[in-house]
Amino acid sequence: MAQKCVHQSCGKMYSDPDEDCFYHPGPPIFHEGQKGWKCCKPRVLTFDEFLSIEPCTKGKHSTTDLPPTIEKKQGEMSGSSVPTTKPVTPVPSRAPISVPEPAATPPPPPPESEDDDPSLEIPKGKICRRKACGYQYTGGERGAEKCVFHPGAPIFHEGSKGYTCCKRRVLEFDEFMKIEGCKTKDRHLFVGSGNKNKGGNAGGEELLETVRHDYYQTGTTVTASFFLKKIDKDKASVEFAPTELSLDLPTTDTPPKRYKAVVPLFGSIDPAASSFRIVPTKLEVTLVKADGKGWANLRSDERRTGEIIQTGKAGRA
Repeated sequence: MAQKCVHQSCGKMYSDPDEDCFYHPGPPIFHEGQKGWKCCKPRVLTFDEFLSIEPCTKGKHSTTDLPPTIEKKQGEMSGSSVPTTKPVTPVPSRAPISVPEPAATPPPPPPESEDDDPSLEIPKGKICRRKACGYQYTGGERGAEKCVFHPGAPIFHEGSKGYTCCKRRVLEFDEFMKIEGCKTKDRHLFVGSGNKNKGGNAGGEELLETVRHDYYQTGTTVTASFFLKKIDKDKASVEFAPTELSLDLPTTDTPPKRYKAVVPLFGSIDPAASSFRIVPTKLEVTLVKADGKGWANLRSDERRTGEIIQTGKAGRA
């Protein structure tokens, strides 16, 4: 008889006890806006990205191993935990640091396509994209289906956890992951249309209008991060100019995503001395200042916000 594995990030129905299981053995970590698992290093910003973090451990399925509880620390929000070593941004000893203001609540994500494009192939093992459904595509013809999910966004407030679309609230993270969906559809959503934005093209590539960015600076450099997962290192293009940064960042997703932009910079840079690196969750660029002045923003066309971390003096407003 098939049983459901209780390992975190698995949750698969299985009947073979010797089948490989890929899961996270450590507790989830939520700290200062970052989300991840204690057992591995990736840290992301959104809940959807957190749920898609690849499992780090290979073992066997289990119906008895209870997930570890979230570590709690006095002064922290109930249900949150803190990494063993807090990452620290190096700053010059003489440079004053401006404390960032609390970030505003991000706008809700755009609505997903309600149906899978019949022309797109659904990979075997693909999980339904709707929150809390968890159904896994097994291949072959799709018969009668029932998708039970949450259309709202996850919320974490003063220790309680739930979804905006229904009233149930729980205290523990593993209980939150078990909250049954409050809405039902007669079809699962595995790949969608492959073209959620108006910028999509005929090949099913999704063109992103924007990605989240952040930066910090020293007296000589500005280090900026553009948060986009699974950037294709072989196809990505990053070009530096004295007053702008040109980006062309395709991803390895199926269907692929692409972010193209010309970023007008707040100050002048030395293009030859500037550099970049691509990691699994973002593009990081190091911009070498041409004049050594402080930047009040990364972009010359954006308003000042409290989300940007700065070190050193801003040379102009």
